[in-house]
Amino acid sequence: MPSAKKVRWAQLRVGVMAIAGLLLLAVLIFLLTGERRFFAEKVTIHTYLDDSAALTKGAPVRLNGILIGNVTSVGLSGETAPLRVIRVDMEVDRTMLPSIPVDSVASITAENVLGTKYINIKIGQSKTTVQPGGELASLDTREFDEVVASGYATMTALRGILKRVDAIVGDIEEGKGSIGKLLVDDELYSRLTGTVEEAQKVTAAISSGKGTIGRLLYDDRLYEEVRSSMARVDNMLEQIEQGQGTAGRFVKDPALYDEAKQAIAELRQLTADLNAGKGTAGKLLKDEALHNQIASTLRRVEHSIDQINTGQGTLGQLMVNPQMYESINGLTREMNDLMKDFRANPKKFLSVKLSLF
Repeated sequence: MPSAKKVRWAQLRVGVMAIAGLLLLAVLIFLLTGERRFFAEKVTIHTYLDDSAALTKGAPVRLNGILIGNVTSVGLSGETAPLRVIRVDMEVDRTMLPSIPVDSVASITAENVLGTKYINIKIGQSKTTVQPGGELASLDTREFDEVVASGYATMTALRGILKRVDAIVGDIEEGKGSIGKLLVDDELYSRLTGTVEEAQKVTAAISSGKGTIGRLLYDDRLYEEVRSSMARVDNMLEQIEQGQGTAGRFVKDPALYDEAKQAIAELRQLTADLNAGKGTAGKLLKDEALHNQIASTLRRVEHSIDQINTGQGTLGQLMVNPQMYESINGLTREMNDLMKDFRANPKKFLSVKLSLF
């Protein structure tokens, strides 16, 4: 049997190994949890939020992404003011407080859409740092939430548009509508192929100089005619430049320019005389006495016409008196009868004349 001394020594070794295993386990836990120091002093700071966003106790607390502590509690604060409905207590290393200015801002963040939420503190600019039990401001995300909420309507409308586009694409693939027929209708394809073939024939005919367009492109005589016409036009322009012909004189003859300038000057002078009331036309335009005289004459003519229309005077009687009309009408008939009798028996009137002598 082993001695008692050996048994105690074996027990001691087992105990030492157990302690070493526990230390190794503690080191592994430290490495896995990310803790920096085992015996670092912890202090509590807090912040208020409008919504917890599924933040849980034990969530990491980071300072610009660096782990500095954990969330110790998340609960209702009892207040109803905006951004103060939820109170979050955080336990951080005391040694990190000098790195947290009082104007730092805390917000809930996630590494990805499905990741665990954590508190991220953005370092501020103030020279005063937060104290144990102090409060940090939180990021106001209400406007962002409103934008996201309004984006749902846009996404819904976009989904509707995509559904309609998908339906249109489906109809096109099935050959419905004009575009669908363009893509899948064999008859329309045959027609288009026939049209292309006809266009190729026309192009070939034009290339061979057939038809009006072909002659325009390939006929040398037409080219010579156009060239001759252009030569005549060039010759005409040269004659105009040299002052030949009527058009050339219009362009080059200074005497014609002087005559035109003189005519314009005379026209201006005539216009000035008219405006000044000179001459007969000027007096007609400017003389008030002549205007009054013409107006008076027109009134007298109008008065005479009114008298004629009412039967006054000889002309008025002629216009409205039926008896005078009948008298003149009878006299006219008698004169007609006398002329007829004279033409029928002129000797009768001659014999009367001779008997008087």
